[in-house]
Amino acid sequence: MIISIDEKAFSWFNKEFELSKPFSIRMFPQYAGFGEKNKGYSLAFSAETPTNARFTKEWNGITFYVEDNDIWFFNETETFLSVNPSDELNVTFKEKQNLTIN
Repeated sequence: MIISIDEKAFSWFNKEFELSKPFSIRMFPQYAGFGEKNKGYSLAFSAETPTNARFTKEWNGITFYVEDNDIWFFNETETFLSVNPSDELNVTFKEKQNLTIN
């Protein structure tokens, strides 16, 4: 599992959530939409405090995390968060083998 967040995406989260740092952003599968990686699921975000985080990545006062029970969505995947020219968050998945979290 690899999650990459570019500078523009970090700024997007900072602006969208308008919370005082430090704060945490949970990344999780949401049963909605068509989903690029898993049919019927899309990647969702919420400002929450971790309870059983399996993956964390801190960047300038914002901790991005995935709870243990959501790891299945990210296994064998590189997840890239960026911002498109319309200033909207863009999530891209690239399948990789041997990236399973144990």
